[in-house]
Amino acid sequence: MTTDSDTPWLTDQEQRAWRTHLDVSRLLMHQLERDLQPFGLTNNDYEILVNLSEAEDHRLRMSDLATSTLQSKSRLSHQITRMENAGLVRRESCESDRRGLYAVLTEEGWDTMRRVAPHHVASVRKHFIDLFPAEDLQAFRASLTPVAEHLRKERGGL
Repeated sequence: MTTDSDTPWLTDQEQRAWRTHLDVSRLLMHQLERDLQPFGLTNNDYEILVNLSEAEDHRLRMSDLATSTLQSKSRLSHQITRMENAGLVRRESCESDRRGLYAVLTEEGWDTMRRVAPHHVASVRKHFIDLFPAEDLQAFRASLTPVAEHLRKERGGL
């Protein structure tokens, strides 16, 4: 590797923090995905179900759902097709914009969400939340908030 004297390389402490973050992120998402598998869901499926379950009338414009889940419109379209085939969601036309589509949570999707959510929360608790003392969780959140705000701003204000 060539070095550039103008590059602010990570210190050992910064490098360890960064690599620990990467390791935890990958391992945690892998574990949460494994814990959703018995329900036939992926992390992406679950995230879409959560977004739709929290939306007014359990529906969102596809473009808004793509933005909130950080997926391209094309990738989301394929994801929604798989979820439609499973009976979890359906597409509806947008009356005010003929080109627009809504993703809508079906009754089966809502039932799935209610059935899976307690298991998912238990998984999040077991593999993340309960491993921190309460005061550390608050500090952790405070530490990550500026990063999240910066990245939302970079992406265009999600």
